[in-house]
Amino acid sequence: MPFTTILVPLLIFLEIHICLSAEIRRADFPNGFVFGTASSAFQYEGAVKEDGRGPSVWDTFSHTFGKVIDFSNADVAVDHYHRYQEDIQLMKDLGMDAYRFSISWSRIFPNGSGAINQAGIDHYNKFINALLAKGIEPYVTLYHWDLPQALEDKYKGWLSTEIIKDFTTFVETCFQQFGDRVKHWITFNEPHTFSIQGYDVGLQAPGRCSILLHLFCRAGNSATEPYIVAHNVLLSHASVADIYRKKYKNIQGGSLGIAFDVIWFEPATNTQQDIEAAQRAQDFQLGWFLDPLMFGDYPSSMRSRVGNRLPKFSPSETALVKGSLDFVGINHYTTFYATKDSTNAIGILLNDAIADSDTITLPFNGTNIIAERANSIWLYIVPQSMRTLMNYIKHKYGNPPVFITENGMDDPNSILISMEEALKDEKRIRYYSGYLSYLQKAIKDDGCNVKGYFAWSLLDNWEWAAGYTSRFAKEL
Repeated sequence: MPFTTILVPLLIFLEIHICLSAEIRRADFPNGFVFGTASSAFQYEGAVKEDGRGPSVWDTFSHTFGKVIDFSNADVAVDHYHRYQEDIQLMKDLGMDAYRFSISWSRIFPNGSGAINQAGIDHYNKFINALLAKGIEPYVTLYHWDLPQALEDKYKGWLSTEIIKDFTTFVETCFQQFGDRVKHWITFNEPHTFSIQGYDVGLQAPGRCSILLHLFCRAGNSATEPYIVAHNVLLSHASVADIYRKKYKNIQGGSLGIAFDVIWFEPATNTQQDIEAAQRAQDFQLGWFLDPLMFGDYPSSMRSRVGNRLPKFSPSETALVKGSLDFVGINHYTTFYATKDSTNAIGILLNDAIADSDTITLPFNGTNIIAERANSIWLYIVPQSMRTLMNYIKHKYGNPPVFITENGMDDPNSILISMEEALKDEKRIRYYSGYLSYLQKAIKDDGCNVKGYFAWSLLDNWEWAAGYTSRFAKEL
């Protein structure tokens, strides 16, 4: 794919001053509601060996044969590192209020800890200043999956409690260097995704698993490692939040959240066992992380089903973790059916964290497909679930401030589709229009406390293990 092409996914935003569609307009959202786009350093920046940047686990993973479907890597990606000025102008032209991007840990600390790389500090200072000069508010993600490889080699990264200190040092450095201008921090992007994909099924970096007798991974324990990783992530976030509130919040005036990946789960039938299965599926996804942050412990369904494999919080850790979020970030794309795993088929096959939930989650119910599919095998277009999910968060978690930190859909990167046909982009327009319409209803009619919306993605990007086969944007 051409790296230098200007790419714009947000055609729904383009009717002059961000008219969202014929049915819904920006004025339909509350005053001060934030519209933005989102990205991640590894998927965008490229320049992986420039200005002192150290390698990350995703550099290693993407250069390992067979890990990426089209054998590509992100060494160049969309060259955001060099071309950020024109990318920021795109945001300005689109009328965006904000931009969510991540800081590459290994650009700041090439070895994960130790000496600071001033070139990395200088780059992000220039980048943040360029955003602000165009009136675009930076929303900074501090960890978007690109763990410095040095820490993976040193102590297995997120599997060790040593990561808490090193992550806290990295993040505090960002507070010190950028916090005078950055007022919205997202400590982690999709901790559930990288806990499962990286340490349970092994399909993402660092590629650890034990399913099917290590047929797919050389090392790992799918029954324990995802829970260890998740626990260390929660303690790392809590450590960072504690330091921010004690040392920086009063001076800098910012806030901290986490961006959680949330598939909505509908019961496959109206039977009690499927209704309970849908709730367990949500407990093992969003509840796994948000319950400790809101209530001080993991969901009871996890405690009862995982047993001693699920780490425990000490009283002091509970006090540190509980209440450590200022806002909730939600990455929502799709909806699945959930049913009880009555045959224990998943448990027999996997013996992992997925099996522990005792649910089967699929985008079809018998012969019925839940909705129209995008390109990815996991992404089906069910816009009404945006409203349902916002109400679920409102009622279960006390209506906290929420940002939709990601929402979007992909197309196949096919040479058989003409440029003229691709640029019509009607399916994506319907997607954004539908999800935004239901989000607006959740806010206006239901009183859900949603503060902003970030579309994924500003540019077409390198899509992790899918490489360049999946396009979350269109060429213009």
